[in-house]
Amino acid sequence: MGIVEGDVAEGVEVRAVPAGEWEREPHPSDSLRTFGAVVQALREHAGLSRVELATRVRYSKHTVESVELGRRMPDTPFVDRAEEALGNTGALRKAARYLTRGEAGLAAWFRRWARLEREAVSLCTYECRLVPGLLQSEAYARAVFEGTIPLRTDPELEAQLAARMERQAMMRERPAVPFSFIVEEHVFRRRFGDAEAMRELFDHVLERSAPRNVTLQVVPLEAGLHACLDGPLQLLETPAGQRLGYSEGQKNGRLISDPKEVSVLCQRYDTLRSQALNPKESRDLLERLRGEL
Repeated sequence: MGIVEGDVAEGVEVRAVPAGEWEREPHPSDSLRTFGAVVQALREHAGLSRVELATRVRYSKHTVESVELGRRMPDTPFVDRAEEALGNTGALRKAARYLTRGEAGLAAWFRRWARLEREAVSLCTYECRLVPGLLQSEAYARAVFEGTIPLRTDPELEAQLAARMERQAMMRERPAVPFSFIVEEHVFRRRFGDAEAMRELFDHVLERSAPRNVTLQVVPLEAGLHACLDGPLQLLETPAGQRLGYSEGQKNGRLISDPKEVSVLCQRYDTLRSQALNPKESRDLLERLRGEL
């Protein structure tokens, strides 16, 4: 399995590229690096440490560091608060207009799908391994990345975490796009960290799945075998009406554009929808699991 190279278009043959042929991590964009350098220069000129600036802008020290190193796209509140904390020169607000999103922290085989899902008019996700990335709390995502092999350096881990959190922003920014999630119950029963971290995860998932355009269904343990046991999958529809699929395994991912293959995946997903708990029952289950901690 690999990811496809070139534009994805119906009727156009694509070439699979083994994951090893792609660089593992992309570089931050020049605009992010430049903006980060300006933040760092202004901070140092003001005689502030990263911890002190983090307190003033009400973000974590890790976020400040990620912005300064060009690994994270600063949101509007960060820019406004940093501007006020660093002298109100207007430099940060003006520079922020020219920022372009980089792809730091995204696995090589996932980048094309990440770009496609930002423009999708609908997105469906089935997961049987872990909480979907779009629903993960920051602590959960950090634990996932800390457990990967080979081990990541601290800067690499922070880049991955920043990319994961930034990717979640599209759910808030696109309230008219339907997001559907089907997740196995055992995924939510798998412990990480302490009880407080688990409660934070449940709160985060419940919050992210609360908007009307987001549907979360849990496949209960007693549901038995079903049509999606081949593994996790994602489906999306492009603005042009084309349906695409994506599947991922050990150190690789595959973007699926063949209409017949995608049709089978859609049938499997739709069938599993009928076997999973409905959204209300799913939320009740998660709240019950939270209460058991």
